[in-house]
Amino acid sequence: MNIIIEKQAYGQLLAKSQPKPILNDEDYELALAEVESLMSQKELTPEEETLLNLWALLIEEYEAKYYPIPEATPRDVLLHLIEVREIKQADLVGIIGSKGVVSEVVNGKRAISKAQAKALGDFFNVNPSVFI
Repeated sequence: MNIIIEKQAYGQLLAKSQPKPILNDEDYELALAEVESLMSQKELTPEEETLLNLWALLIEEYEAKYYPIPEATPRDVLLHLIEVREIKQADLVGIIGSKGVVSEVVNGKRAISKAQAKALGDFFNVNPSVFI
């Protein structure tokens, strides 16, 4: 869907906000403040939406370069799901194997097999690929 913007109104917003590449943490904080200001409004004009999208792109680029989020390992995903679902290792016995197998998987001494990934995916109702 194309957003139709009024050039003069958008130009005024750009002049006021002055979006530019984010080169350091000071620029980053200013960009976040601009986004927060826009997001605090109940409704945005098409021009404000466009400006918000521009700021978001600049912030995403900076964060990807300077604050990359490391990819989670299959074990990390499993540990996270165990924590947020408030389950115990014992709850996985019979789903991915014996008590010993569950312990080895949870403690990182054994990799999660494809069959275990499928079983975990079914158990947690997530895509099994997160465990591979």
